[in-house]
Amino acid sequence: MKPIGRGEILGLADYETIRERFRGRVIAEKKLRRVSLGPSVSALFENRDTVLLQIQEMLRTERITRSAAIAHEIDTYNAQIPGDDELSLTLMIAIEDHAERDAFLQAAVGFEEHVWLTAGDERIKAQGPARGSESSERTTAVHYLKFRLPPATAAALRGPAPTRPTLALETDHPAYTARAVLAPATVACIAEDLQD
Repeated sequence: MKPIGRGEILGLADYETIRERFRGRVIAEKKLRRVSLGPSVSALFENRDTVLLQIQEMLRTERITRSAAIAHEIDTYNAQIPGDDELSLTLMIAIEDHAERDAFLQAAVGFEEHVWLTAGDERIKAQGPARGSESSERTTAVHYLKFRLPPATAAALRGPAPTRPTLALETDHPAYTARAVLAPATVACIAEDLQD
């Protein structure tokens, strides 16, 4: 999937003119791409539109207009765009109670090492960015992960809907185990991403 280019980013005034329509369309798309993984974790399969929305909204919220700062946001968020035969996932731990969340983040150290995508009989481990500065005493509430699909799995997902493998997202961390089978609409979004 092609990274977001500087020419695709609208200035703040121009973005305001299309924001409601664009944001509404991408939020509807995100609903199809979101997966609940047990009671406390949700995941979003990212694509160019979801990343473009994040960039535009960050620029809008932070009132970023300097070229270097815009380039930094583009570079930062482009890391979430999946590469060839790859799926990109933003995984969020959502526990409202502060003390409960803090205890969980401490108990779930290494959480990102326990996230899997299953495709039929294939089990694919999530890969995350190197976190050299991350504390070994707690995990983060947000993880940016990717799944590198074996060629046969990617090819099967590009095929017609009836021949696609069943996909599921799993975590097997001792502090939190859950499994969620992806809805057909979510699999269709993923299959479309792999066409790009």
